[in-house]
Amino acid sequence: MALSLSTTIQPNCLRLNRKTDGFPLKFKPNFSAQHRNTTPAGFASSPSRRFAISAVAGVDSSSVTEGTTNLLDTVQVFGLDGKGIRISDLWKDRKAVVAFARHFGCVLCRKRAAFLAAEKDKMDASGVALILIGPGSVEQARSFYEQTKFKGEVYADPSHASYDALKFAYGVLSTFTPKAGLKIIQSYMEGYRQDWALSSEKDTVTRGGWQQGGILVAGPGKDNISYIHRDKEAGDDPDIQEILTACCT
Repeated sequence: MALSLSTTIQPNCLRLNRKTDGFPLKFKPNFSAQHRNTTPAGFASSPSRRFAISAVAGVDSSSVTEGTTNLLDTVQVFGLDGKGIRISDLWKDRKAVVAFARHFGCVLCRKRAAFLAAEKDKMDASGVALILIGPGSVEQARSFYEQTKFKGEVYADPSHASYDALKFAYGVLSTFTPKAGLKIIQSYMEGYRQDWALSSEKDTVTRGGWQQGGILVAGPGKDNISYIHRDKEAGDDPDIQEILTACCT
């Protein structure tokens, strides 16, 4: 039981993996994670433009400002082929459910990936893409995809710039919570596993593993974010019906 609970302090990740991977590796978090730059080189801020936010029941969409969407238009993420793309281009011409993992090794994120993938048929029927983004390298994203067989698209955000732009929670107090500990235990009982090899890689360890994620529904249109959920703590999944209402009705 102590081993399961310790997974709450590891970096986060998204999706179902019913194998036990790399448990002997040790994780030493670094509390001195530095502030991250939100604007990658070569991606200048775009000028002001029309800003669209649609209200969804139970969602504080007012917290997504024009400044946020302008910042997102400067953020570059990378596909499994290593090619970069502006994150806002992922939903420019389509509607998409975009899940943000804590990190690619996280057991709770793997459960969230499965939680969303279980509804992919409904998303497909409505012409909605399913996307998962994780803070880390393309190599980590590939490992995650190969392990979990995630049904959607997977992208890496090495700079963590999208997390900063969306103001996702970050810190020890949002990671070590009683609810998060219970969810870790429940996830292990359901067959999900932390990937300790991914969780112990330099990028995740040096940043402390305290990043939280979230989920948004966006598009079509770069500025059209119709739903956003910011995790208050590790494993803070929203009601799936909220997401389906936002994306598929």
